[in-house]
Amino acid sequence: MTERFDLLVVGGGINGTGIARDAAGRGLKVCLCEQDDLAAHTSSASTKLIHGGLRYLEQFEFALVGKALAEREVLLRLAPHITSPLRFVLPLESHLRPAWMIRLGLFLYDHLGRRHSLPGSRRVNLRRHPAGPPLRDTFHTGFTYSDAWVQDARLVVLNAMDACERGATVLARTRCVAAQRGSDVWDVRLEARGGTTSTVQARALINATGPWAVRFLDDVAQVGHDHALRLVKGSHIVVPRLFGHDHAYIFQQPDRRIVFAIPYEHDFTLIGTTDVDYHDEPVAPHIDDAETHYLCTAANRYFRRAISPADVIWSYSGVRPLLDDEQRSAADVSRDYLLELDSRGAPLLNVFGGKLTTYRRLAEEALDRLAVHWPETGPAWTAHGSPLPGGERTDIDALQREVQARAPWLPAALAQRLVRSYGTRCVQIIGQAQALSDLGEHFGADLYRAEVDYLRDHEWAGDAADILWRRSKLGLRVNDAQAQRLASYLAGTSAQHALPA
Repeated sequence: MTERFDLLVVGGGINGTGIARDAAGRGLKVCLCEQDDLAAHTSSASTKLIHGGLRYLEQFEFALVGKALAEREVLLRLAPHITSPLRFVLPLESHLRPAWMIRLGLFLYDHLGRRHSLPGSRRVNLRRHPAGPPLRDTFHTGFTYSDAWVQDARLVVLNAMDACERGATVLARTRCVAAQRGSDVWDVRLEARGGTTSTVQARALINATGPWAVRFLDDVAQVGHDHALRLVKGSHIVVPRLFGHDHAYIFQQPDRRIVFAIPYEHDFTLIGTTDVDYHDEPVAPHIDDAETHYLCTAANRYFRRAISPADVIWSYSGVRPLLDDEQRSAADVSRDYLLELDSRGAPLLNVFGGKLTTYRRLAEEALDRLAVHWPETGPAWTAHGSPLPGGERTDIDALQREVQARAPWLPAALAQRLVRSYGTRCVQIIGQAQALSDLGEHFGADLYRAEVDYLRDHEWAGDAADILWRRSKLGLRVNDAQAQRLASYLAGTSAQHALPA
């Protein structure tokens, strides 16, 4: 039997899951399908920032920056457990950008978006500021400003969870292989991993396939279009911690690009990103030697402690699907998005471009655009609606104290990670456990079977990479044997779950 939906969203990245959540909250019957794991590609390969994009002011992208800045406070409220304010330090290099230009840019950055809880920018003496000692002696003056940090892949998963809890059907590891358009409905064939196929109907189709958006139109929906995507690879490296304070850095480069150095997972520093035109298959991009050297050189221009490619513990790359505006430099291509509604038959909404920070606004605009076809659709709600799953408590430190009081046997570091990853939902992982051993098999680092089972049962985790590199970053701390044991466990439990009742 063919199930009928109001909306089929193709693509399980941040834009797709955000749209599914918004639509389900407006009362629509929604299905989302994703060919791989949720956030398997671009959405888990970001710099992990909720930010307006300070450098976009130089490109006069005031609307984009203002829109993104306005979203910072919204996202901090929606997901306080996986987001946090982050203070940035910009050392002054007057030959690259003079002080007056930076002060003007930061003044605009402070005032373009609604800023309630985040402090404004200020000039600092790096000889006295805590962020000064890790820097070379040549840097005396700097500027600080506010943005925010997020666990990007978890943001995607939480949007999918919320959509599901509002009635949406979420199908991970399920490809949309054919979509035939009728006058008022799409007939769609889906293929799950393993080859099982099914058919669904949808009153409207959302193409949120990111780097595959044009290919989806050409090969799956077979719909004509006038747009081209410019695929740009952004790569990051992770090295042992280069500084002990909680500020991040934004470093200017001679090519006028900027590179971030961010405190990461307590013991590491995240450095990125690059902007390189990309022409290969978007599924598994990798950093190349030139990018690694570029990022090491960028950091070494500022830090006392020099790093080399040998210091890189982990690296990751993502492909950004940007609208091709014929800019010569990949770094200059706009990060704004375009929503294109095609109403020649059953509606098709194409999502081109976008960035992590503006996903909620994009989703809201997408549903507002579709509302002309469905007068019964509820109003926009996500800006002031319920928080994402686990985000019901705004005082995360107080929540951690309560969790540790309830489970005093829980190591402080593990309690902190569980609260910072799952918020109030961490109690579902702890359950009725009375000792650490009650959490089940230990897979390395501080990962136990209770958490693995929760991720499998509630967050669509299917293999070890889903858990170690997306829903957590424990891949930085487990060895190959431990990762293989986790993979074997998940394979075994997947087979058990596949058995008929």
